[in-house]
Amino acid sequence: MRGQVLSEEAAQRALNEILSGEVPDAQAAAFLTAIQMRGIHPSELKGFFRELDARGIKVDLQEKNTIDVCGTGGDDKGTFNISTLTAFVLAGAGIKVAKHGNSSATSGCGSSDILAFLGVKFSADEDTLGGDLSRANICYLHAPLFQPGLKQVAPLRKEIGFRTFFNLLGPLVNPARPRYRFIGVADPAVLRLYRYFFEDGGIDFAVVHSRGSDGGYDEISLTGPFDAATNDGMETYSPDDLGFATAEADELRGGTGLEEMAGKFVNILRNDDTASKTQRDVVIANAAFAMRLVKPELSFAAGRQKAEESLRSGAALRALEILRGN
Repeated sequence: MRGQVLSEEAAQRALNEILSGEVPDAQAAAFLTAIQMRGIHPSELKGFFRELDARGIKVDLQEKNTIDVCGTGGDDKGTFNISTLTAFVLAGAGIKVAKHGNSSATSGCGSSDILAFLGVKFSADEDTLGGDLSRANICYLHAPLFQPGLKQVAPLRKEIGFRTFFNLLGPLVNPARPRYRFIGVADPAVLRLYRYFFEDGGIDFAVVHSRGSDGGYDEISLTGPFDAATNDGMETYSPDDLGFATAEADELRGGTGLEEMAGKFVNILRNDDTASKTQRDVVIANAAFAMRLVKPELSFAAGRQKAEESLRSGAALRALEILRGN
């Protein structure tokens, strides 16, 4: 409340006490609220991460050069599930993806919501996940299976009803510890926060934040310029720089229910003529940008070509079918 910043050690100790059930709910809620209102600092993010990471279940996929693709959420745009589609396009292009995700508390369009609706079974078994990665180039890590300690605060988070620093920790605690991270953020301040975090951790990363007439997006939305923080520094790009037309916000809507959202999801993977061209372009733009993180020798044009071929050939769709057990 006095605006003081917690040291990394103090932040870790605080979260340890909360997750251990040592703190009354009223005090825990006050702590989460105070941090959210004041804004989280790099030392606090590191301390919270250290505690949550230490409590999490890890998996060894025997493949070190994997990438995770996710967004922090919080842009309140109701967009279709861009990050999950991007992950399948990357898999279809031969990139190994360890996708970490969860259900959505706000839109009903989280990665886990879509994949569960489509018949994907979640597992924490290393052999199962490793087999998926070997056969489909992608495995899916449903967050609650790897962070059982978060059950302690799940009712509290639901009751207070707003986003907290736990939402920022989700993209950081992938249990497979992938080498590459492609993350979208809705808040420019979080872009800077993640940049400091990844630079100190020696991780290959790209954190993107798109601007739009109706606010920011936690992905490359093509609605306007986007900022990208990478190991090489900060750059700003426009849709035209990538060879795409500027998109309208309404063109990115995901739909009003899981059935509609899942239908759009599958239609894009099928490269169906009924799929929105704009939505397809957004997925391709994100996949091409993420691909260059893993293969920096590729030009963006070459990455775009590989992403388009992943959809056109059916390889991205086959990756989903393998996860579904087909």
